[in-house]
Amino acid sequence: MAQLLFDLDGTISDPFTGISRSINYALESRGYPQQAGASLAQYIGPPLDVSFKLITGVNDDAEIAALVAKYRERYAEVGYSENTLYPGIVEALQMLRTQNIPMGICTSKRADFADKILNLFGISDYFDFISGGDIGIHKWQQIESLLASQSISRQTLMIGDRAVDLQAAHINGLNACGVLWGYGSLGELEAESPSCILTKTKELGLLIRHDMIVQPSF
Repeated sequence: MAQLLFDLDGTISDPFTGISRSINYALESRGYPQQAGASLAQYIGPPLDVSFKLITGVNDDAEIAALVAKYRERYAEVGYSENTLYPGIVEALQMLRTQNIPMGICTSKRADFADKILNLFGISDYFDFISGGDIGIHKWQQIESLLASQSISRQTLMIGDRAVDLQAAHINGLNACGVLWGYGSLGELEAESPSCILTKTKELGLLIRHDMIVQPSF
């Protein structure tokens, strides 16, 4: 049976407020200038350590780890709750559930944070597992581990809003689908040759028919 593997940030929920405020909290705490909120949207999706290296220009592992720790200090307390579900997500998940489609989460954020977000919105029961990341762990490695543990099969479709999601799937020989309601541009997604690109959340519910992954006809 075909399976769906979802990214979280920018795909299931919009995390911009919590992430941008927590990044600036970490920067200020470590003596760096805060960044304009809009400029931080580009860092939603990639691992935190990579984002902090790009923002600060610092490559010292200890300093980056300290920034990540300060980020998580605020995120664990309040940042995770500064999150909103994209309109139509619940309805799409419900439609997929009625088709008995196995679903999981593969996110660069820590699994415990992802679990708190899913529970915040009452949608954790739709997903069979959460694969969370951490410093030094790439999403393609997470998918590799899921395949090795047989948590997912080679028929799994990865769904995400950033190039890193599609790249991680393709490295592991999986098909991938891009979504445009998140933080990746059409050009960014098209460059990764996805199986399909969705523009509306309601299209998620039409991805799988008769246990076969299909390209939507809308």
